[in-house]
Amino acid sequence: MISVNDFRTGLTIEVDNGIWRVLDFQHVKPGKGAAFVRSKLRNLRTGAIQEKTFRGGEKVAKAQIDNRKMQYLYANGDQHVFMDNESYEQIELPATSIEYELKFLKENMEIHIMMFQGESLGIELPNTVELVVTETEPGIKGDTASGGTKPAIMETGLSVQVPFFINEGDKLIINTTDSSYVSRA
Repeated sequence: MISVNDFRTGLTIEVDNGIWRVLDFQHVKPGKGAAFVRSKLRNLRTGAIQEKTFRGGEKVAKAQIDNRKMQYLYANGDQHVFMDNESYEQIELPATSIEYELKFLKENMEIHIMMFQGESLGIELPNTVELVVTETEPGIKGDTASGGTKPAIMETGLSVQVPFFINEGDKLIINTTDSSYVSRA
């Protein structure tokens, strides 16, 4: 058990028969009444985000999440196959549970899968990934003064706003948290 006063971003807890990750929290001490903790939680099973308020000092169960290093192998219809690098055990995750993460996944890419008591909850992506531009308008010489952007389609189908000087075939570093361009690779 852990006190809600000890919340920190990224902590996983068990509340209301669900596994939740703390995205944001705020300790509130009103002038009148008892202190409380306002939190923003993501359900790791469904992906739903919920705001929940806890009384100050309330205890919640800490969820023990295991991160297993796995390799993305291939898509099999609506299922995506991952292999454990040590035991060679393969697991399948439905596309609906990893819809956002699929925009960044390439075959043979190593990622971490969050496991809770043998159940796979989803994928934990690295902060940045390297992707190749497959489609974008050609850059026009002299267009860099304004510092504008143009859309580019990456090899995984992800659409990203990139600077004018980026061309097809360029390798880019993309931020996985907000799908933004970071730099050339």
